Amino acid sequence: MPRTAKSGAAKATSETAKAKNQAGSTIRIQYYRSFIAAPKIHKQMVRSLGLTKLNQIVERPDSPSMRGAVSKVPYLLRIVE
Repeated sequence: MPRTAKSGAAKATSETAKAKNQAGSTIRIQYYRSFIAAPKIHKQMVRSLGLTKLNQIVERPDSPSMRGAVSKVPYLLRIVE
């Protein structure tokens, strides 16, 4: 099955995103509030990002999926610039 051609705007956007990820852009995520009373799924989200200790900062690739993961639990995590 042949692939369909992308539109010019979509192609430019995907090329920009690829160039940004190849350049090594990262975001720093800080775990700044305890999740003791948080729902189980929120605890899993924090652990899946590699955060184990309070006030720990990790660097992850800057992608929409990472930013989405942080936005699921904004009361526990923050993006440090």
